[in-house]
Amino acid sequence: MKLGSRQAKWFEPLVFELGSEGRRAYHPQPFSEDMEIDLPEKLQRKSLNLPELSEIDVVRHVVRLSQMNWGVDSGPYTLGSCTMKYNPKVNEAIARLPGFADLHPDQPEGTVQGILKALYLLEESLKQLTGFTGATLQPAAGAHGEFTGILMIRAYHLDHGNTEKNEIIIPDSAHGTNPASASMGGFKVIEIPSNEKGMIDLEALKAALSSKTAGAMITNPNTLGIFESEILEVSRMVHEVGGLMYWDGANLNGVMGVVKPAEMGFDVMHTNLHKTFSGPHGTGGPGAGVVLVNEVLEPYLPIPRIKYDTASQAYYFDYNYPKSIGHVHSYYGNVGILLRALAYIARNGGEGLRESCLTAVVNANYLGKKFKELEGFKFEQDPNLPRKHEVVVSATPLLEKTTVSAFDVAKRLLDYRIHAPTVYFPLIVKEAMMIEPTEAESKTSLLEIYEAYKAIQQEAMTKPEIVKEAPHTTSVGRLDETGLAKEPLLSWKMMQKQNE
Repeated sequence: MKLGSRQAKWFEPLVFELGSEGRRAYHPQPFSEDMEIDLPEKLQRKSLNLPELSEIDVVRHVVRLSQMNWGVDSGPYTLGSCTMKYNPKVNEAIARLPGFADLHPDQPEGTVQGILKALYLLEESLKQLTGFTGATLQPAAGAHGEFTGILMIRAYHLDHGNTEKNEIIIPDSAHGTNPASASMGGFKVIEIPSNEKGMIDLEALKAALSSKTAGAMITNPNTLGIFESEILEVSRMVHEVGGLMYWDGANLNGVMGVVKPAEMGFDVMHTNLHKTFSGPHGTGGPGAGVVLVNEVLEPYLPIPRIKYDTASQAYYFDYNYPKSIGHVHSYYGNVGILLRALAYIARNGGEGLRESCLTAVVNANYLGKKFKELEGFKFEQDPNLPRKHEVVVSATPLLEKTTVSAFDVAKRLLDYRIHAPTVYFPLIVKEAMMIEPTEAESKTSLLEIYEAYKAIQQEAMTKPEIVKEAPHTTSVGRLDETGLAKEPLLSWKMMQKQNE
């Protein structure tokens, strides 16, 4: 397989260093001299200290930076668990419509009926898709949604006098944020192991359950891409001791439109709209971790909630929920991502969402089958079990034969113009490589991904130094990650000082 093209490498200064006096891109209308500004003098800025650039200066700067970056629009981005799927441009256009983009969150409800209706429809769509009865769009990301759900579980138990329930059970195959969310919510985390098939060990679960169990946080399909086939029994066991079931919906793409989480016995879940529903994902945000609940937890949802009054035929914010955990985000969440998700759902419909799920599953299993043919990689769990949205392979055999690690393979993939998968996660798989192609990739693209791994495997066997020193064609080569962790370069000035 031929290597991809060499990535651009610009010695690009900061935008502040590009400016020159007198350059302008846009001249805003000045404030009227008689306009009153109701702002304390000490809070009024005398100067914004912004760089002076023309429009072409700005455009060229941003384009050059983009040429040194990699994203889903550039090529395959198989980052496992994170579901980096293609973001349809129609969603971007809809989120930027003036009727949405030019609104202010403090406007009277009567003037924002369109956006309230859109958000209401999104909630209803997600409730229908998941089987739950209540929802909040406030959480700004998946971990924020986890924390919100945990706070509701806590509020429920305190409301029922269950003060002894202070433990949350979490499998060792869980997402890394699950233990943090449970701990931040005031619970003690009880970790249980997976069995040889990569599923929840029921005997370990039985031993962990007690009168202290407040709930269990489960990811299904789990981080190995395996569906927990005994999930109904898990739910029964947790509910039997008075616990509640939390579903981490980061992997909804693997079951969407096929099975509803509420029907698996869960009481609360979050879903990452920036993953499953194609919002832009990466660079730290924005995100949306919508939380959905059943009747048991509905009274504890954050306020306000969007309601529709049939008499006045108007949408409004309802604050009348005395058991609510309160606000978890300013206003009503990251609305731009919410609109993109609604556009994705409306454009695909129920059958389209189901088809995207099935295609994602087929793609993942196709790559899984190809990896069985590739020397140097193996499945640590049952290789014959079908995977859902992603496959996790171990590069341990390659490391033992060639000293080339999963980390090295990930770096070399960049030279083949394929973004690296998630490596070294989940922790229960040594030299783990978590690969998630999503429904966005074609068979041709999947073959390109496989051929890149195959080429790297052959390089590892014959010229391992090429792999261990990769990447070679990117704008930034291999970094001293240990050194950077100990002495991070956090600003342009620090980098300049180091290079002097």
